[in-house]
Amino acid sequence: MDIQVTVNNTDILTDLHPCYETLNFSYKITTTPSVVCVMLYGFLMLLSVVTVCGNLLVVISIIYFEQLQTPTNTLILSLAVADLLVGILVFPFSMAFSLSSCTYYESLFCKVRESFDILFSTCSIMHLCCISVDRYYAVCQPLTYSSKISRHVAVIMIAVSWGVSALIGIGVIIPKLKNEPCLETCFIDVLMANTIGPILSFYLPVVLMLCIYLKIFVVAQRQARSIQTRTKSGSSASKIERKATKTLAIVLGAFLFCWTPFFLCITFLPFTSNSVPVSVIETLNWLTLSNSMLNPFIYAFFYSWFRSAFKTIASGKILQGNLSNLRLH
Repeated sequence: MDIQVTVNNTDILTDLHPCYETLNFSYKITTTPSVVCVMLYGFLMLLSVVTVCGNLLVVISIIYFEQLQTPTNTLILSLAVADLLVGILVFPFSMAFSLSSCTYYESLFCKVRESFDILFSTCSIMHLCCISVDRYYAVCQPLTYSSKISRHVAVIMIAVSWGVSALIGIGVIIPKLKNEPCLETCFIDVLMANTIGPILSFYLPVVLMLCIYLKIFVVAQRQARSIQTRTKSGSSASKIERKATKTLAIVLGAFLFCWTPFFLCITFLPFTSNSVPVSVIETLNWLTLSNSMLNPFIYAFFYSWFRSAFKTIASGKILQGNLSNLRLH
């Protein structure tokens, strides 16, 4: 995700990216990288590799093993594809054309990077919302779940998520293709980037997911108390409550940890007199992208059948014979 940032020419010399330097008032990657630069890009490359490998495992597992081909996992598959593209496209583009350099000189590649960033990040958030809706019906309305959330419905959710994300990604970039600089602060551009954009891309999905998962948690507790009453044993109830609490904490905690700082920053930035260093905003932007790396661990590694699938793939057993019908446990 990106932000409209207005800077003075004097700021260019004082707010440098560790891997960039100024040359004749241009902002280019340095030919003599420092130790900090090498360590930074080494770490970012590691994040990219982990993101690609983790999400690739999810994609292969769901496509190959028939047991995993459920409506819920269809949503997880599409989410993994979006996060996989973040690792393949957004990470390298963001390293080659950083937010810092694109703030001072927005080339065509900067606009392409921004478009990919917005498209895949928005798509990832929308998939998280769809998965929360799927979990709501699975936990709160289990008797009607099969009729409410079929594979056809999951495909519709996926199509809407990708379609809306593509429209947002393209819509944000089209006005910038005119290359018409603003003499003063472009009110409409700032309003879209710092207010309307965050509301549609983050705050509304967050409120939706918080409400849904809160409802799931309440229902899970009610079910746990019902089981405790019938069995006269607190072990099963306690286990259900712990698992529900742990799942919700992991899902919401990781998502909010990665996304909230960035969106709070760009939302309140226009209302403050003090400017936020571009390096800080870029760090927060990388934190949001890291959520694509965490998603496989949250939505896949958490379940034993996915772990079993990953072990089978990593060991190379799927190359030795047809194991698509293998019973995962």
